[in-house]
Amino acid sequence: MATKEFTLDDLKRVLRESAGADEGVDFDGDILDSDFEDLGYESLALLETGSRIEREYGIALEDSALTDSRTPRALIDAVNQHLTGAGSAA
Repeated sequence: MATKEFTLDDLKRVLRESAGADEGVDFDGDILDSDFEDLGYESLALLETGSRIEREYGIALEDSALTDSRTPRALIDAVNQHLTGAGSAA
């Protein structure tokens, strides 16, 4: 099981690789608590982002982890729960 922590920088990289970045969004600003829609990411982009995270980190995220995570902070927390084993159900 992976022990690496998933960070905001990791999320930014995956978002850019999977769905690109809206030119009007300052990714270097404080985006942790910004709504994904305000950042230019809709549900399809988040599903693709989730798929890339799953492949890269060897975890399985429930669809609800993606749909319920409205902000980068919430998604980072959900991923880290899985990385530590707290979010995985057998």
